[in-house]
Amino acid sequence: MRIYCKAEHHEIGGPGSFFLARSEKLLPELIKTYEGKVQLIYLDPPFGTGDSFQRKGEKDEPGKIPLFRDDMPEAEYLKWMRTILTGCHALLSPTGSLYLHIDWRMNAKLRLMLDDIFGQDNFMDEIVWGYKSGGRATRFYPRKHDTILFYRKSRRVYFNITAVGQPRGPEPRNHMKQFVDQDGRVGFSIRSRGKLYTYYEDDLIYPSDVWTDIEHLQQKDKERLGYATQKPEALLERIILPSSREGDLVCDLFSGSGTTAAVAAKNGRRFLTVDASPLSLITLRKRMLSLASSPSLLDEPEAAHRPMILHYPANRNKCEVDYTVDERTVTISEAQLNRRPSPVAYAAIGYEKEHIFYPARTITKPKLPLKLPLPNGVDRPVVQLVNAFGDQAFFTVD
Repeated sequence: MRIYCKAEHHEIGGPGSFFLARSEKLLPELIKTYEGKVQLIYLDPPFGTGDSFQRKGEKDEPGKIPLFRDDMPEAEYLKWMRTILTGCHALLSPTGSLYLHIDWRMNAKLRLMLDDIFGQDNFMDEIVWGYKSGGRATRFYPRKHDTILFYRKSRRVYFNITAVGQPRGPEPRNHMKQFVDQDGRVGFSIRSRGKLYTYYEDDLIYPSDVWTDIEHLQQKDKERLGYATQKPEALLERIILPSSREGDLVCDLFSGSGTTAAVAAKNGRRFLTVDASPLSLITLRKRMLSLASSPSLLDEPEAAHRPMILHYPANRNKCEVDYTVDERTVTISEAQLNRRPSPVAYAAIGYEKEHIFYPARTITKPKLPLKLPLPNGVDRPVVQLVNAFGDQAFFTVD
């Protein structure tokens, strides 16, 4: 029997929440709950490229799966972004900050918009993220950087650059002379205009506003999830670590591949993420469940207290399933969702209460025929199936 769920509650994978929705439509509800409570917002919105983006399918999936279109007329785009940025200002705490990731197309227009919404005095930095990958233009200098506009909510902003400091290291710089002090510490010195400057190799140096040491993800990178606009975790670490503390709430209204949530969870922050694409939901779900199962997190004493809640509209997808049940197992032999020629990409079994699904067992890479163990103590087991397009359905096991 088909049932309809509006959320699912995982005991692991957080701490955090994801909403499948358009950000501008969800913002009024988010503001009711989270106004003034968000420490950090990172936004990686469409850049106004005019392109369509796709996700590369995994083995046995369709070759390319549509993600989103970035072809909004400019006036409509700017009106849309003003709504989102105004909502972000309301969500931020007095110590909070916003990082808006954009490129040359909308940089100037959105910076003026941020000056208007946040106040010109609350501008912090225009960060240049330079990289080597990309096209090779000949009619102009190749465009090899994005910009990240960094604004604070108020003068009370929290920012701790030491969180991303790196040891200076053993290499001398600027013709400095190397020495060893009486405590055995290796250092370097240089005299300029009659003043002696001394540095030690274990002193921290901090990134400037030009980041050329973080590369774009390559095709065979281990982080790659097939998501066209996926950003590297190192980039989000440089943003999250200095602008938030453990336990703080980090928000991303264009979740995409879930990098913000993943980096926040790895570093003890809570996450609040939103995306309009069902593919973002399935990508984040798999990513966060896999992360939560990693030995590094399982060894932490708080690993069992990282709930993840995924919110979405109650689906009405067509679902055709052939299955059998014995005393211990549900065996699914055939399944098709929304009449799309796509295999099952995720499956779970658990129970439903007040239209919320509580999985007892999840499988992130299922293959048919699929065997799911019946959960103990559950009178009315529920199975969840999701295909590669993000279509999903729930049904009770009779």
